[in-house]
Amino acid sequence: MMSITDPNMSSRFASAMEEIHNKQLKTYGEIINTTTELCQSHRQFVKSALDTCSKKCKDDEMLFETIQTFKKDLDHKNASLREKQHAISEVISEIEQKEMHKDDLIQKIEKLKEEQAKRKELIESQNKSNKDRLKNLGKARLVFQEHLGMEIRTILGKSQLVKGEKLQFVFRNINPSDQDSAYVVTMGIKADGSYQIVSSDPVLESLPVLESRLQETNNLPAFLANIRKAFIALARC
Repeated sequence: MMSITDPNMSSRFASAMEEIHNKQLKTYGEIINTTTELCQSHRQFVKSALDTCSKKCKDDEMLFETIQTFKKDLDHKNASLREKQHAISEVISEIEQKEMHKDDLIQKIEKLKEEQAKRKELIESQNKSNKDRLKNLGKARLVFQEHLGMEIRTILGKSQLVKGEKLQFVFRNINPSDQDSAYVVTMGIKADGSYQIVSSDPVLESLPVLESRLQETNNLPAFLANIRKAFIALARC
């Protein structure tokens, strides 16, 4: 066993301690180098991460701005589309109203045509009936003028006879004491072609009955004959 006082022992101990110290220094240096490398690597990583984040933020901001622009443009297009749809709806509604108005006009025109055709048919029928009545009046006029001394007078107006002018039937030779005394019945033809008794002079109480019979039979000569008989009976009273 070596003694602590052995000079070689002290030398070996100092050499061993120096070796340990050198190893520790080497290890410490390696740790420092590793730490320095790690710090540099960390700084580079952090810098790269910051650059990446910054770029990502800028890209996100640009993307957000693009999205906002697209959104505004979409809102504008949607508003324009709604306005166009509203305008189209108004045009369609106006067209539908015009179509309904057109249908109403067509129906009214057709109805007017039908009414006009009916009026034309009625007028033609009334004209024919009035012509027949005028023909009968002409025949009655000849008969009564030649045989009974009756005079027919036309009361002029703004319309034609077939449209309602009045006639006066003047009877004479009624009163034996006054052959020239005039007995008058005034009548006309209404718009529907029927006879209308206006008055008699002198007044005949039986005139409404005789007029009603005339409306039923449409026999003017018989009516005038009955009127003459009534005047004769009245003159004898």
